[in-house]
Amino acid sequence: MNVESVPEPKAHDVEQHPPKVWAAGVPAVAVALARSVRQMGATRTARTLTALNQREGFDCPGCAWPETPGHRKHAEFCENGAKAVAEEATTRTVGPDFFAAHSISDLRERSEYWLSQQGRITHPMVLTEGDDHYRPIRWDQAFTLIADELTGLEHPDQAAFYTSGRTSNEAAFLYQLFARSFGTNNLPDCSNMCHESSGSALIESIGIGKGSVSVPDLENADLIIIAGQNPGTNHPRMLSTLEKAKERGATIVAVNPLPEAGLLRFKDPQKVGGVIGKGTSLADQFLQIRIGGDMALFRGLAKLLLDAEQSSPGTIFDHAFLQQHCLGVEDYLAEVATVDLEEIAEATGLTEAQLRDTADKLISSHRTIICWAMGLTQQAHGVATIEELTNVLLLRGMIGKPGAGVCPVRGHSNVQGDRTMGVWEKMPDHFLDALDREFGLEVPRQHGFDTVDTIRAMAAGDIKVFIAMGGNFVSASPDTHATAAALGTCRLTVQVSTKINASHLRSGSIGLILPTLGRTDRDICDGRKQEVTVEDSMSVVHLSRGSLPPSGTELRSEVAIISGLAEATLGPDHPVPWGRFPADYNAIRDHISRVIPGFEDFNTKVRHPDGFVLPHPPRDTRTFPTTTGKANFATNPLQWLRVRSGRVILQTMRSHDQYNTTIYGHDDRYRGIKGDRNVVLLNPDDITALGLADGQTVDLISEFDGPGGLEERRVHAFRVVAYPTPRGNAAAYYPETNPLVPLEHVAAKSNTPVSKAITVRIEAC
Repeated sequence: MNVESVPEPKAHDVEQHPPKVWAAGVPAVAVALARSVRQMGATRTARTLTALNQREGFDCPGCAWPETPGHRKHAEFCENGAKAVAEEATTRTVGPDFFAAHSISDLRERSEYWLSQQGRITHPMVLTEGDDHYRPIRWDQAFTLIADELTGLEHPDQAAFYTSGRTSNEAAFLYQLFARSFGTNNLPDCSNMCHESSGSALIESIGIGKGSVSVPDLENADLIIIAGQNPGTNHPRMLSTLEKAKERGATIVAVNPLPEAGLLRFKDPQKVGGVIGKGTSLADQFLQIRIGGDMALFRGLAKLLLDAEQSSPGTIFDHAFLQQHCLGVEDYLAEVATVDLEEIAEATGLTEAQLRDTADKLISSHRTIICWAMGLTQQAHGVATIEELTNVLLLRGMIGKPGAGVCPVRGHSNVQGDRTMGVWEKMPDHFLDALDREFGLEVPRQHGFDTVDTIRAMAAGDIKVFIAMGGNFVSASPDTHATAAALGTCRLTVQVSTKINASHLRSGSIGLILPTLGRTDRDICDGRKQEVTVEDSMSVVHLSRGSLPPSGTELRSEVAIISGLAEATLGPDHPVPWGRFPADYNAIRDHISRVIPGFEDFNTKVRHPDGFVLPHPPRDTRTFPTTTGKANFATNPLQWLRVRSGRVILQTMRSHDQYNTTIYGHDDRYRGIKGDRNVVLLNPDDITALGLADGQTVDLISEFDGPGGLEERRVHAFRVVAYPTPRGNAAAYYPETNPLVPLEHVAAKSNTPVSKAITVRIEAC
């Protein structure tokens, strides 16, 4: 195709309409099909969408929401899943001619949307020092270049190996094995920026950093609390699960600063009622919370539970569960007893009546699940917030029983599987010991760098080689300008990618782009078709089989890229049989089966129709693999975000027309905003109080305490949009607002960037 056939969108006035009060329905189907046909054509669209999330098909490259076991629909996908597939399976291509026509200087002026719309990368490309154009390079030359740079380092910790959440289990296992065979635990990944707070909290509380519930648990719950999550855009297939729960009598409480359509009503386009009817009302109670007040909410609920227990001893808390399975409850309740409900109301922006109503729902429920996403994890006190909600569940004995538990909803397909496979800078010694036994290695034990510390280390000159297995590191990371500058200090940056993105344009002295197969692509090596596996948000491992012909003959699988790189770097005498893996993924799974508990007989179990469920001791047997052998109550001082007069609290968020950093278009349909992404949503009363006007152009300036005192970051030319968000709150899209999040602004314990609670002032341009 002509490289200019997809034009850069022109900035124009924002079209603003009332926010939608329902999600999905016929418009979702229409948009999904239109986008798919535009990218893939009609025949390819039919071929891909009918295989999406099917037993003999491929797993969605978007979110990690699971299917209902044994009850897959013929159309087992959502609007944004279809968009993700269309982006990956597009017939548009980016080859050497594109890079010859477009310099780096030119491409830096383009938007993420335009870059993504150009198509699939077809050839390995290299950017040499001082050049302004990527040029083709042979695979063997690329591997030799990387190997020479790695082996020329002063020590292995001068390299970092980043991973995106879409990598298969097989590729993730080999990638961490290569990094550790090379001699480093520098394995930053996208989890560091998203759900690290969930893992940090749950490992301490219940001993495993994963959710404890299944889809059937949600469908049979009495009460589901959804906090800091927008399922209508980020996990749309969850809406079908919530609808089933409602049909069976569940009560749903939504906790969110914005009145998101997917939390209000769902129209299932595969049901008559979702096409011509009103659909299903979801949230019975909507708590429009003040940003940063979630910990205070759960602390206040704990206080009301304690008051009820003291009024009617033995009827509210699950004393048998607490006595047999928990530690620290007395210290925690002593802290809870000091709670002032007036402070809770101030911190949350909720009324005492709303708090008491929610507490009553908790008391009457026999099966309670709390779901959350990055609205909770990306706060400075995100870990403490998740510990707090876990405490509330523990008081009621809601861990390890059907229809109850914790449900962190991870957003990226196989991000949970990557961590299971060992992509973590702090893997425990028993995992590393198992690697040593399996392969005859001595892998390092010293913990490596996570994402934020990797950026800091690059900026300090301590990382010379950066390799990214997928993702868009520059746009996904906080402090965009600092991240781009840090990459520029490297000697070599390597991006294993399907499509061009901003990270390719901020390379080290030498930049490499290595084109890889996607989830939809057929993977054939030596005449053998390969299958990969993924793990969903609820610990189910299943097969994924791509079926489309690749976009070019030069594309290689992630497994083949990692294996070729390892052979070139570690040499032919390395004890790991790297050369065997590209043509035999079963061999990789055999190794995994002997290293990672729960994967025994991997190749057999994963071929069951719906895969298999990994063990989860708290869920399965009410045993807690913590350091104490018990579920641990965490006692933290109450924390919430206070701001000075004239400031607001900003949350960054996705549009309905994007997935992570991939921008599909400029139509945030559910929020009623179309035409531009540089918008800031403000309460109408705040607009007046700040001396602004709806539609006015402003700058956003973040304020934070730095080493030298109060510091600032600024982004320019955002349009003010009046929106029903609570007073003192604001919302804007990322990655446009990522420059406002400094590297120093991270969550305690998890080091996760605090992108959901940023103090900003707003200035007219």
